[in-house]
Amino acid sequence: MKKHAVSLLLVASSALFVVGGCAKSEMVKKEEPVVPVSNVSGTVKSEPVSKKPITQSPIKESAVRDTINHIPNAGELKAALEKIYFDFDAYALSPQARASLAKNGEIMKKDPAINVRIEGNCDERGSDEYNLALGEKRAKVAMQYLATLGIPEKRLSVISYGKEKPVAAGHDEASWAKNRRDEFVIVSK
Repeated sequence: MKKHAVSLLLVASSALFVVGGCAKSEMVKKEEPVVPVSNVSGTVKSEPVSKKPITQSPIKESAVRDTINHIPNAGELKAALEKIYFDFDAYALSPQARASLAKNGEIMKKDPAINVRIEGNCDERGSDEYNLALGEKRAKVAMQYLATLGIPEKRLSVISYGKEKPVAAGHDEASWAKNRRDEFVIVSK
């Protein structure tokens, strides 16, 4: 009888240890707000994907104005909206992506009648579910950044195609890099 009581006590204490040791906070990370480059203070550490040095230069307002002034119709407006690209398994905006979003934002400010759908895309690696979620995060981060630039969110919508709409059919890094993108599509004018 004493042996059974000790065994029962050992099992009960083990169960309490396992249950009590489990995490009580959320395991899913919440999305962090996107802060425009001009409002960032301090330094940001990131690991480069390629060995090529990234040259960072400020966005020249004259280049943005020149892009906007040469848009007489919707066909050219559609072509003027630049795609942005992402690193593997990431949805953080690179300096090049921020510059493209700034140009897209200026174009949208110039013509407040247009609404834009941001289409998030991924490369072929990963499951369908994972890539749909990643594509949505990529589209949402672009939408949030455009909102910080003054574009009303009611003019923006997002959709994720995951890996369903590749632009490059190859199975190498060059093709995958082209497929990890956000595209900007005019949905009304």
